[in-house]
Amino acid sequence: MGWVSAIAVFFVIWWTVLFAILPIGLRTQDDAGEVTLGTEASAPRGPHMLRVAVLTTLVSLAIFAVLFVLTHVLGYGFDDIPRLTPDFE
Repeated sequence: MGWVSAIAVFFVIWWTVLFAILPIGLRTQDDAGEVTLGTEASAPRGPHMLRVAVLTTLVSLAIFAVLFVLTHVLGYGFDDIPRLTPDFE
């Protein structure tokens, strides 16, 4: 895998992990008991995007490291995944 492909794979992993981590630790205005007039009670109480971005980057780096070890160090690829469908040839 070249460096452009590696960046593209990391980008896809990062965005997928972002949407999985985004609700973790989210406190709504209703949870805090401080609903601002004109907003929904389920709106976030305060910004937490820096923490989410850092956590997303760390988890994505760990997943990418596992992928790198499996593909480059151990030599596994898509051809090594067993077929789950029967061969009708």
